[in-house]
Amino acid sequence: MILYPAIDLKDGNCVRLYKGEMEQATVFNDNPAAQAKAFEDAGCEWLHLVDLNGAFAGEPVNAVPVEAILKSCSIPAQLGGGIRDMATIEMWLSKGLERVILGTVSVENPDLVRDAARAFPGHVAVGLDARNGRVATRGWAEETDMMVMDLAKSFEDAGVAAIIYTDINRDGAMQGPNVEATAALANAVSIPVIASGGVSSMADLEALKNCGAPLDGAISGRALYDGQIDLAAAVSLLKG
Repeated sequence: MILYPAIDLKDGNCVRLYKGEMEQATVFNDNPAAQAKAFEDAGCEWLHLVDLNGAFAGEPVNAVPVEAILKSCSIPAQLGGGIRDMATIEMWLSKGLERVILGTVSVENPDLVRDAARAFPGHVAVGLDARNGRVATRGWAEETDMMVMDLAKSFEDAGVAAIIYTDINRDGAMQGPNVEATAALANAVSIPVIASGGVSSMADLEALKNCGAPLDGAISGRALYDGQIDLAAAVSLLKG
C-alpha cells in the first residue's frame, strides 16, 4: 500500500477542512511547495493534491501553487478539483502531473472519463466522494441519488487507473476511516481503490492494510500535520 499525504489547497494555502466545509478550514502551511518537499524528503512516494477552490468554481483556481509543487518535487502527484474538460486534463498532464482525479464529471459527464482514460492510459482516476453512501459533487456541496457502488462498477471497463473513495463525514474529523465501506468497494471492483477520509492514526492504517481487500493506498492529511501519525513509520508500515 502507498501512503498519499494530502495537500488541500485553498486561497493558495495548504489547509484541512472539517467534513468538507469550506468555512471550517485550518491553514497548516502558507507554502504548499515547501510542504510537498517535506513529504518527499520524509520518504513519501506520491502526493495527493486537491484544488478546493477549483472544486467549487469548476475550473483550476490554485494552479500557481500546484505548478510550484510539481517543479519542486520529483515524486508523482495526483490532483483533483475543478478538472471538468479534456483541455484541463491535457493541460495538467502536460505540466508534469502524473494523474488527474475526475470527481463531479464522473457523475455529470461519464463519457469524458471514458474518453480521457482511453486518451491517457494510466493517468486518469475517478474520485468518488460519498455522504451516506451517495455520491456528492461540486466540492461536496451537492448530493446526488447515485450510489457509490453503482458508479464505481459503471467504470469497470473504462480503464481508469484508480478510484479515490472518500467518506465525507469522516474527512478531517479524526474519527477513523470507513474501513467496512472501503473494503466492500475494493472487493466489488477490479479498479485499484485508495482510501480517504478520517485516517487519523497508525491503528487506522493498520486496519485498512488488514481490511480483507487489496487497497492501493490510503490518503491522510490532518493527522500528518497534527503529528498524530509519524510519517516515516506510516510509510514503513504500509510498505511492509
